[in-house]
Order: sequence, then C-alpha cells, then structure tokens
Amino acid sequence: MSVAVVLPGYLRPFADGRDRIVLDAQPATVGDALNALWKSYPGIRDRVVTEQGAVRPHVNIFLGPESIRFTGGLGTAMTGSDELLILPAVSGG
Repeated sequence: MSVAVVLPGYLRPFADGRDRIVLDAQPATVGDALNALWKSYPGIRDRVVTEQGAVRPHVNIFLGPESIRFTGGLGTAMTGSDELLILPAVSGG
C-alpha cells in the first residue's frame, strides 16, 4: 500500500520539480500524509496550510475524487492505496 501526492505546477519547484510523490509512510489521515510530505519537502507546507495549520482558502485537496472539505478535512481517514491531489482554487467572473 502506498500514498501518492500529485502536485500542481506552482508547487513543483519546492519538490525538486516532481509532479507526483509516493510517500514511504502509511498515514492514518490526510493530515498525517501531508506531514510526511513536508518532512521531505518543507517548502510546500506554507503554500498549502496557514500558520494555524488549516488548509488555505485558495487550495483544494482531494482524496481520490472527494474534496477533503466535505469528508473531514485534514482528519479524513486514509484507506491504503490512496492518491492526494493538491490543486489551486479557480475563480473567475
């Protein structure tokens, strides 16, 4: 079982140019997975979460097809071979 994190273009410079990172850890929650990501790539953290540890309003994180905003936030349980997708929010008028 593994967890992969897919990164958008604006975060890739902080991950040695990689667009996908497979974590060695077996995290229990999305927050645990992100903490494991930040251990290897600390520059990503401040661009994804606030100083208080909340996901920034302009960032969306999906576990599979579901936004974590609707499944328990950073406490959303990981089930094994999962994929996290970090995306910038899109708005317009």
